[in-house]
Amino acid sequence: MQYPHYNPASDNRPLSDEEINDLDELLAALPTEAAMNAEAMDGYLAGLLLTPGRELSSLPGEAWLPLIWGGDGDGDSAPFVSGKQRKKVVMLVLRHLHSIATAWALRPQGWEPIFSFADGEDEDTEYADAEDWAAGFLMAVDLAPQAWAPLFDADDTAELLAPIAALGGEDGGLAEGSAAERDEASRRIPDAMLALWALRQKA
Repeated sequence: MQYPHYNPASDNRPLSDEEINDLDELLAALPTEAAMNAEAMDGYLAGLLLTPGRELSSLPGEAWLPLIWGGDGDGDSAPFVSGKQRKKVVMLVLRHLHSIATAWALRPQGWEPIFSFADGEDEDTEYADAEDWAAGFLMAVDLAPQAWAPLFDADDTAELLAPIAALGGEDGGLAEGSAAERDEASRRIPDAMLALWALRQKA
């Protein structure tokens, strides 16, 4: 099945909170455990945009879009109930992807990733947990491991990627970390992504 390419020249129409929730619910309702949630999708799209040596617009949509919903199943619409539902999800994903790229390019300090938050023991404490986001990012890395390998090996960029590997990797050091430790690592990710984006623009 063919899907649209990402078009960086398209109109920027960021998803509303309601649309993000709608997309999250559509993905959660699919008959597969492999579908991403909105947090993992957000991280996955960030990883795709940051993949070294390749413009995402050059990659066919069918090479990366189906991973978001766990792959295309048997039948014309599977795993969706209809072609209309599939098209809706694709369009929402492409809009969100473009909004990330636009935010990084035009107003980077205003960009916020989609993380989970949990209340601490007191009302004034809130812990961020980017495990799903980081796992999604690493799925993008897995699509181009050779391109990413130098960044994970170089000291400066490895430090930027360390919280993602610790939170989202199968052998991540924070798999059993405390809420405070996971919060600290999660809050390092936004600045790390902007630093990687800046490096990419200089390449």
